[in-house]
Amino acid sequence: MTIPKQAPAEPDFAQEILEQGELISDKLHMLRLEQYPPNAEKGLRLFSSAEVAEFLGVTQNHIKKLHLEGKGPEPLVSASGRRSYTVDQMTELRQFLDKHGRSDFKRYVPHRRQGEEMQVISVVNFKGGSGKTTTTAHLAQYLALTGHRVLVIDLDPQASLTALHGIQPELDKNPSLFEALRYDEHRRSIKDVIQKTNFPGLDIVPANLELQEYEYETPLAAANSSSPEGRVFFTRISKALTEVNDRYDVVVIDCPPQLGYLTLTALTASTSVLITVHPQMLDIMSMSQFLLMLGGILQSIRSVGAQVRLNWFRYLVTRYEPTDGPQAQMVGFMQAMFNKRLLTNQMVKSTAISDAGITKQTLYEVERNQFTRSTYDRAMASLNAVNGEIMSLIHKAWGRR
Repeated sequence: MTIPKQAPAEPDFAQEILEQGELISDKLHMLRLEQYPPNAEKGLRLFSSAEVAEFLGVTQNHIKKLHLEGKGPEPLVSASGRRSYTVDQMTELRQFLDKHGRSDFKRYVPHRRQGEEMQVISVVNFKGGSGKTTTTAHLAQYLALTGHRVLVIDLDPQASLTALHGIQPELDKNPSLFEALRYDEHRRSIKDVIQKTNFPGLDIVPANLELQEYEYETPLAAANSSSPEGRVFFTRISKALTEVNDRYDVVVIDCPPQLGYLTLTALTASTSVLITVHPQMLDIMSMSQFLLMLGGILQSIRSVGAQVRLNWFRYLVTRYEPTDGPQAQMVGFMQAMFNKRLLTNQMVKSTAISDAGITKQTLYEVERNQFTRSTYDRAMASLNAVNGEIMSLIHKAWGRR
């Protein structure tokens, strides 16, 4: 009698994916050491005088004149006469201009003034691939480069925004905002979880998988009759931010791609909301469901005191290809529907932005000479136009001209 051969046992799935996760993490750490030696921390490139002039809101000739007169920081001058500045020198130059060139109509340091409210912008969409994290990163960095004091919060347990800023959650073991939101006696101040980035004026609250615990703990806390905190969960980010209200002008929150307690808590802390959308029919259909669900939930929790009071909210078209006929039609469709709620500028799809992301960088971090000039310049012009429009909305909320 022939004994049938037994099929080889399948590997343990849980063990295998754990091993593969550790392998990927180790490889990413090795890449980080290679990219950012010697301590695996991100630095920041030099900025040309043309870039500095744009971020400061002056002409390039004005920057040149200051240097020739020996005013402000001393830039690096190439053999061809091109001037480049570190980001710290750009900050120093901004402060010099604010001190010596300020008038009632022009201030180079745009920090909040007395009576101006800290602006909290939530970037939302519950469909992945809408460009939400890319938008958040570039907006926060642009605001820092233009002289604002910025806190960016990664509220997505997947931690993509955190990785873009050179932090590897599973290795660096940085605490997330969950530490300031949790319901037990281990809750900490948000001050304890804020970290510096490679951009002066820009701090970050990193994310990690522990953030997901907030989604599990909140309904349990809400059901606990002896604890009133769960029933007003939506106040937790607002309360955490009051501890750093004097330190920042703008807070930008990258919400997770789901309409859960984290997103709702962020929205009720917000003064502004930016909804990213890719101009294709399936994405707009998805956004329709998102808006219907969001509106229904906000109406439901309004009865227990949750209010969303916004200075503005806007839709931002992302990953836009102007030469794509159907996409152009969808943008026209959205313009007809949303009118003034749609940002005038669109974030174009660009290989420069996606290629920068391969090395966990943004377009503001990479060198122009790494790309075809026209590709880089087109992407940068799009980024600056979108971010400049949002900055104008922030200043308008402060009552500035």
